[in-house]
Amino acid sequence: MGQLAEHVVGRDEELRSFDQVLGDVAQGRPAAIQLVGEPGIGKTRLLAQLAARANERGHVVLSGCAAEFERDLPFWVFVDALDEYVQGLDPRLLGALDEAVRTELASVLPSLSALGDGTAAPHDERYRAHRAIRQLLEHLATFKPLVLVLDDLHWADPASVELLGALLRRPPDAAVLIALAVRPRQVPERLAAALERAHREETVVRLELTALSRGEADELLNESVVETAAAALYEDSGGNPFYLEQLARSVSRATEAGSPVSAPHAAVLEVPQTVAAALAEELALLSSGARRLLEGAAVAGDPFALELAAAAAAVPDAGSAEALDELLRLGLVRPTDVPRRFRFRHPLVRRAVYEATPGGWRLEAHERTAEALEARGASLAARAHHVERSARHGDLAAVAILREAGEAAARRAPETAAIWFGDALRLLPDAASADERVELLLARAGSLAASGHFLDSHSALLESIALVPDESVARVRLMTACAGVEHLLGRHDDARDRLGRALEDLENPASADAVALMIELSVDGFYRMEYDAMREWAQRALLAARPLGDKALTAAAVATLAYACVLGGAITEAEGHRAEAAALVDTLPDSELALRLDAAVNLAAAELDLERLTEAGAHAERAMAVARATGQNDFVPVLVYCLGWVTRLGGRLADSAELFDGAVEGARLSGNTQSLAGNLLNRSLSALAEGDIQMALITAEESVDLARRLDQGLASASAGLALAAALLETGDPARAVEALVGPAGGDELSRVPRAWAASWLELLTRCWLALGRSDLADLAAARADAAATAVGLRMARSKADRATAAVALDAGDPDLAAERALASAAAADDVGIPVEAALSRTLAGHALAQAGQPERAVAELQRAAAELHACGALRYRDAAEHELRRLGERIHRRTRPGKTDRVGVESLTERELEVARLVVDRRTNTEIATTLFLSPKTVESHMHNMFQKLDVSSRVEVARAVERAGRATPDS
Repeated sequence: MGQLAEHVVGRDEELRSFDQVLGDVAQGRPAAIQLVGEPGIGKTRLLAQLAARANERGHVVLSGCAAEFERDLPFWVFVDALDEYVQGLDPRLLGALDEAVRTELASVLPSLSALGDGTAAPHDERYRAHRAIRQLLEHLATFKPLVLVLDDLHWADPASVELLGALLRRPPDAAVLIALAVRPRQVPERLAAALERAHREETVVRLELTALSRGEADELLNESVVETAAAALYEDSGGNPFYLEQLARSVSRATEAGSPVSAPHAAVLEVPQTVAAALAEELALLSSGARRLLEGAAVAGDPFALELAAAAAAVPDAGSAEALDELLRLGLVRPTDVPRRFRFRHPLVRRAVYEATPGGWRLEAHERTAEALEARGASLAARAHHVERSARHGDLAAVAILREAGEAAARRAPETAAIWFGDALRLLPDAASADERVELLLARAGSLAASGHFLDSHSALLESIALVPDESVARVRLMTACAGVEHLLGRHDDARDRLGRALEDLENPASADAVALMIELSVDGFYRMEYDAMREWAQRALLAARPLGDKALTAAAVATLAYACVLGGAITEAEGHRAEAAALVDTLPDSELALRLDAAVNLAAAELDLERLTEAGAHAERAMAVARATGQNDFVPVLVYCLGWVTRLGGRLADSAELFDGAVEGARLSGNTQSLAGNLLNRSLSALAEGDIQMALITAEESVDLARRLDQGLASASAGLALAAALLETGDPARAVEALVGPAGGDELSRVPRAWAASWLELLTRCWLALGRSDLADLAAARADAAATAVGLRMARSKADRATAAVALDAGDPDLAAERALASAAAADDVGIPVEAALSRTLAGHALAQAGQPERAVAELQRAAAELHACGALRYRDAAEHELRRLGERIHRRTRPGKTDRVGVESLTERELEVARLVVDRRTNTEIATTLFLSPKTVESHMHNMFQKLDVSSRVEVARAVERAGRATPDS
């Protein structure tokens, strides 16, 4: 890219911005810069200037460029930038990365493919590849700042757009500058949204390039044309640097004889007619051999390998070097940093050449390129790109290549996979069987749904349904899949009607297909918060399943019924069905369980609400392993929900936060609003337990905003709960009440599942107390008590007793408050939810102190503080310790000492590690002091000690060291 920066004029302001950003990066801070401008305005040349200035500073510069005709190659712009460089690294440098990271990198970068294990995470978890690239960039910037230059991003493939969006949302925590260039009217919607968000949050510097002035244009021409001609050129070019230079070449070049080349249409090239004519004139001067090689290069790609361009052009190797010399001499192509690889002077030149080639010749050139790539052992993606452009209708070999390429890309780049599945469908012979067509339609529908194109996925499924007979086995599968997409679209009525019609159309209402449809109709009740209907359909499904003797199907029906009973409050009945489902699931081998994986999924969900956390975790873990092994990705979000709640309730707060962080990233990629809203609210609850109130509030508010786009359902109500909990902690109980009761059915929370009601009412009780409405708080606590009595669950009883205790303490009855708070703690202990038990003990300690029992108060508060400390609930721990100090107790809690025989992060004390983690979160010393109840001077002392232990000199380096070491949980 550096060769393009011969002459830059009129860009002083942009160059000053470059120097400022490079200075920030040199200080160890990540940054991003975006150049925006029309074709030819000088984006590429400015990026070259940026690269040159970074090189002068000793930074590592890696450059990649998206290409107009290669938008179906997954991660292409990142492969172009990183692959050759990574291939040349000392293997020991990559060996420092975790094995899981290297495996993910192998799925993105061809040069590392040997590091892969042949598996790929579900498409919902393709964020893991994004994290791996982020870690790679951080690793590459360990010793020198890294500048990643990405040009022509408006042509980026969907997988590259997703990856860039992830890097902009969460930049590498290292000295990494991401510099990119786009055309304003051609930016893909997702990329535009990511860039706009980054600009709004001031994490990217946006530079909009405008036309040169007349004086700047004269400086660029540098007296290469006479003044009268310069005026005309400026008028024709509009001050666009590329147009200006192209026209100047035309004026100053002596006309030479050559074979005529038809001028590309100006509208096709998006350039003035005079520029299109000048390009055609320049190409007409080429010798026949050079022109043919250039045409082959236009087909082979940009950048292109000389041998591949020669193969596409069908020119002998002997003449290709001479032809290349001519192209280099005329400046139509330029060398890159990679040996034997070249780029066109400008994408417009490539497009002009490509569009000017005869259509028939172009088809054959793509065919020759595909054959050459196959002979070289190139990837399926590289071959599919040319096969799609050259294959004939009915070419089964081409169909197979496209299908295989789609399957290979489905988990990492589902949008590209959908394109290739669609291409395979287009090439299928008319005589192809309906089964073969349906298989491709289903694959395309799945990839479209995974990339958030739900309407297109729905259309593909409708097309599939029309191809299969009414009584075929495949029809039920297709109808179920179609209803699932309709749920994602919020069309719950359509989904229920479709499933109902499918059930009515079955000849045998007691068949396995009928049972499957009844189970889906039960699940439909979950979306509607109609738990009685959910229970009725599950009962019908179980009644029809038992005579069939299919253990997996029976397990699926009884597990669904167990979950429906829990949500509806029929706890005794739910427990009986849970026991039966567990017995069936536990005796099924994985191969049979995979046939009805929803049996284990719904069983885990029921066990979670029935307070069987150990069993819920075990069944969810097993179901997750089977889902990943068999590609049943639709179950992954529900399983992450179960595991996230099990870990949070069990006191493993860091694990819960990590699970939901990944789930949020996955949901953003999928475009599934319902899933994103649900994962954000769960992330909020995990953050609240950890004491990160800012994170809790931000994620809850986004969840509520998203839920407003959905039908009023469980997602909306749950988002309101998370927001209310965060708002109460920030001192805004009025808004908390509004957020909680609105979507949940009023003060009685009538739309909330009965098993959950006591927990929600306990929060409402605290909100009313904070507002001074003791009458309404007393009513909410009474309702919580009634709800807990109705379901008979220990967790519900714990919450109800805590609500009663809070009301009693507010009413001046500390004895009753202490009694109920201790009962609440005992119930939580019985379930195994330590944070909730500790919160109740903190309340009991406060009540005991008021009741004149300081020794008992101190004992309960000390136990609470220790439990909260062990779980990492540091804000709640500090609140308990604050109560202890009020009672005159000195806090002798020792922080875990650093390991004297270790270096780096492991040498830090526990308190130093707490401070370091807040540095990672970009908190100031004052904010850290407030969060940890320390003085600013104490924080400064900890920072000084960390600098010495980590051998660093800046906060950024501290954060980088902690990030590399991974997230650790404090010892108890």
